Amino acid sequence: MLAYDALKRAITQMDIYGSATEFRLDERQLSETLGVSRTPIREAMTVLEQEGFVRSVPRRGIFVVRKTKREILDLIVVWAALEGMAARLAATQASDDEIASLRRLFNEFEATPPAGPMHEYSQANIAFHQAVIRIGGCRLIVDMTGNLFLHMRAIRAVSVRQENRFEISMREHMAIIDALEQRDPDLAERLVREHTMGLAAHVERHGVFPE
Repeated sequence: MLAYDALKRAITQMDIYGSATEFRLDERQLSETLGVSRTPIREAMTVLEQEGFVRSVPRRGIFVVRKTKREILDLIVVWAALEGMAARLAATQASDDEIASLRRLFNEFEATPPAGPMHEYSQANIAFHQAVIRIGGCRLIVDMTGNLFLHMRAIRAVSVRQENRFEISMREHMAIIDALEQRDPDLAERLVREHTMGLAAHVERHGVFPE
């Protein structure tokens, strides 16, 4: 469904936790942007609402759903378990080139931190976690994390800009890649799990999310 895929991509790119502003979806504007009638837009909105990505507010419109802090912490715990298992599988099943591709994501950041806005590093950070899930090779884990990704992406995008998270993030990513290169499933799983639970601790302390 063209409208559904396009809307979901657009929502995924939104910085939904970067400010207190609610994200309202304008049906007319979306129709014009996508070059389709309002009917497929409405149908896509209905599916997205059923999946929990948007909510309809009478007389106000359609808004992107933002999780509460408690829901976010629960979501991170689930992601930690799933990505940890993906890393365990990747340590024994992923190809050398797939693992090497993880290191290449951070080549430009190893010598010096990114200058100015953290957007480029944030994108590499998000791509890293998607890649770990993918190279684990378990289709069900890929599918289960798919609907969590929208919120995990937005949470990571905010957190990497806070409290000097860049240095911590880089160090932990490199350790994870080392464990995968050493083909050590126990270490890879533990480091990924601890890395993600570190994000949970950071959100608990500093995250500015709906209560």
